[in-house]
Amino acid sequence: MRMSQNARRIWIDLDNSPHVPFFRPLIDELQARGYSVMVTARDAFNVVELLKLHRVECTTIGRHFGKNKLMKVIGLGIRAAQLLPFVASNRPHLAISHGSRAQAMAAKVMRIPSIVIGDYEHVTHVTRPDCMIVPDIIPSEVAGRFANVVLQYPGIKEDVYTASFSPDRSIMAELGLFDTDVVVTVRPPATEAHYHNPQSEELFTAALNLLAGDTRTKVILLPRNDHQKAELGMRFAELLKSGKMLVPERAVDGLNLVWHSDLVISGGGTMNREAAALGVPVYSTFRGPIGAVDRYLAAKGRLVLLESTAQVRDRIVLAKRKRPDVRSPAGRGALDAIVGHIVAMAELDVHSTPALKGGGL
Repeated sequence: MRMSQNARRIWIDLDNSPHVPFFRPLIDELQARGYSVMVTARDAFNVVELLKLHRVECTTIGRHFGKNKLMKVIGLGIRAAQLLPFVASNRPHLAISHGSRAQAMAAKVMRIPSIVIGDYEHVTHVTRPDCMIVPDIIPSEVAGRFANVVLQYPGIKEDVYTASFSPDRSIMAELGLFDTDVVVTVRPPATEAHYHNPQSEELFTAALNLLAGDTRTKVILLPRNDHQKAELGMRFAELLKSGKMLVPERAVDGLNLVWHSDLVISGGGTMNREAAALGVPVYSTFRGPIGAVDRYLAAKGRLVLLESTAQVRDRIVLAKRKRPDVRSPAGRGALDAIVGHIVAMAELDVHSTPALKGGGL
């Protein structure tokens, strides 16, 4: 779409893989409304590969600095500094991310209004964004600790992109899967995250041992980075060699893989919630602080929170699931609400608008 030279410029920064499918429909909607959208991406967690898969143009800036806490802090400062020339040359009117600390820092330095979209209230923020957009499941007073303004949307963030999801069965042949297989997609814990709890790894190992003992299962393992891929490759060499477990050779459409799975076991929030949004049985091995969204899904029976290795054995059901012939798409409520909030913010001067300073639009 051809943009007017006077179109307001919105800068989106992506620093983790779940952000790619989430922002894809947001980018399309904003461009359709006449906004100029520029995207930067951190070279980590397959973000760049997924952007290519989703046909999103981006400028790659910075990388991940590992799980050492000191290096995390240093790396954050380095990437924020690396973003400054991009900001200076493009002069966006509004900065948006799903929790990019580097973008928040760069936006603060350059005095650019910022929005942080979030769905996990236990995350740490190094700077205070002008606005936070969160699911209405999270109390506004909780999110209000981190931002001047809190806006809400219905449902969960995964509803934003499951609304337009259409299954593609070709992934079965691509991964060598058969209709008789009990397909289990497994996402390891985020061992480099600041909220990581070692108990998550115990549950992850117990789950793989359970799957290895069932002749019907085929395990699709999705490591978070090359280091984790190499480490798990050594630990589970026999399962990989036998074909019982496989790691996709390239980035795949995670939502499509989840849909074609019979169940999902994940140590990360997004894949758990994607499965819940699609109605796929899902078991969480995450043992960090449980957020309001996951507590809500668990209470509704859409997510099983595993708390011990005994529960891994007792609660995980290894069985084929009956997929509906026609998927009922999610509504556009979450997408429309988030885009509406972004548009409202884009048309305001955050630094001079009393409504924003006072906590409301």
